[in-house]
Amino acid sequence: MPPFRHRSYLVTGAASGIGLAVAQHLAANGAQRLVLADRDADALARVDVGCTLDLLPGDVADEAFWDAAASALAGIDGAVVNAGVAGAGIIADLPFAEWRRILSVNLDGAFLTLRAAMRAMRGKGGAIVATTSAAGIKAEPGVAAYGASKAGLIQLVKVAAKEGAADRIRVNAIAPAGVETPVWDAVPMFADRAAAIGRDAAFAELAALATPLGRYAKAEEIAGQVAFLLSDTAALMTGAVLVSDGGYTL
Repeated sequence: MPPFRHRSYLVTGAASGIGLAVAQHLAANGAQRLVLADRDADALARVDVGCTLDLLPGDVADEAFWDAAASALAGIDGAVVNAGVAGAGIIADLPFAEWRRILSVNLDGAFLTLRAAMRAMRGKGGAIVATTSAAGIKAEPGVAAYGASKAGLIQLVKVAAKEGAADRIRVNAIAPAGVETPVWDAVPMFADRAAAIGRDAAFAELAALATPLGRYAKAEEIAGQVAFLLSDTAALMTGAVLVSDGGYTL
């Protein structure tokens, strides 16, 4: 029997990258309904994964967005807190506006998503997975805002796991390192290198430098690991952080 048969899930950041791959994986494995959120309304409208979809275009960091979405979340069995943005800059030169931009989506947005999902699952239980990052575990120059947002999300997941246990809500996180997704296009260093040698070559070059296994993950690989954490196979896992980084944090 498909592991997600007759179930429904919320996925944020669902128009591309990991979020889209998760939506495709869940639908292919029996999900009956998906509630998909993304601020790119045009890209979200093009998503077709083969099951019933409720599309929520908007900003996950806007509290009013989640107030309006409450009815769409009724009856969900789980959620993937995935929407996020990237950025880089050393602390001494980082504009406060850039710090707030990254923290707003990656931490404020994650909190609001998590809160909405946990409210929707009260009394029935379910599973939540948040996409954090190896950058929230390992310090590197130039990723203060992004790393802080993802480290904060790891702690938020752990607190949510303790708070949700009484309602049979499991909350876990996945922490990838490099994943070949469009989020990299917002990182100036990557964008410049990709323009010079091509995206595939730029990914390969970065992975060879930073990752012992010598490659970055595909979004589909991370989606499979998210699905494991959502599934009944992981029924005793909560508050865990699954590091999937090719050895980057070693």
